[in-house]
Amino acid sequence: MTTDFAALIAAGKPVRIDGGLATQCEAMGHNIDGELWSAQLLQSNPRAIVDATRAYLDVGARIVATASYQASRQGLVATGLTERESDALIRSSVELARQACNEFIAANPEADEPLVAASVGPYGAILHDGSEYTGAYAISDEDLRSFHAERLRVLDNSAADLLACETIPSGQEASILADLLLETRLPAWVSFSCRDEKHLADGTAVAEVAAEFADHPNVLVLGVNCVAPELVVALIAELRRAAPGKGIVVYPNSGEVYRSTDNSWHGTSTPLQCERAAAEWIEAGATFIGGCCRIGPEQIAAMSLSVTKTR
Repeated sequence: MTTDFAALIAAGKPVRIDGGLATQCEAMGHNIDGELWSAQLLQSNPRAIVDATRAYLDVGARIVATASYQASRQGLVATGLTERESDALIRSSVELARQACNEFIAANPEADEPLVAASVGPYGAILHDGSEYTGAYAISDEDLRSFHAERLRVLDNSAADLLACETIPSGQEASILADLLLETRLPAWVSFSCRDEKHLADGTAVAEVAAEFADHPNVLVLGVNCVAPELVVALIAELRRAAPGKGIVVYPNSGEVYRSTDNSWHGTSTPLQCERAAAEWIEAGATFIGGCCRIGPEQIAAMSLSVTKTR
């Protein structure tokens, strides 16, 4: 399969991706409290999604994710939409990201064409119980397969460039996605939620699940996201050992911890910290570098400095 995504991997140079879409929406003053998180803006304020996406493109992101992480047919139908309306809203997340890319290129005609990654969040994202960070699902393989198959069909037939299956916390879910992604038109990356340097959130060994994708024809990249930054280098090593032919994507959260003694946050949150961290991840073998929760355009701009220095 020859795609722009595959070409980026083959070039062997690090690539910038975006930061937290919800983080930027909140920074722009939008209230995303609710069961659909940033996906609620797909209905209430789609322009906000375009503007938040554009903010990352303007600081150098080459790949931007859609606002579909928490948007599923099951979750949207529960809000009163029909199945057809739900699918259309999920598809609109790609259209809005593409609109942001088109506006960016119109303003910067010399820039490389950005790619759109259709975000496929874990089952736990619709439960609102934190299970996307534990992998503690009480669901059968059949029901979990059905849940993911519905959204994958919609996004695979959209104008996205790739599928980004992200924050996957369980071996069960990873295995089901490995099977479903054999049938997709679009290439994909799969990124895991991990509790330490060697295990997914549910305790499954990272090396074990990565090995399931080692020869996968459609999953071109493996990685980790929304993990503490200090875990990233060790996790890159696990992924590379288990699936040496795959690219590596890393987009951790800020890792910030609140310290009450001086009312301050500590973690990979300042631009200088992000620049240094990105350099370490690139040195460890990361191909695609970005951020997740509490990582905004300022931090991505700093990471871009490390990416540029390696070119």
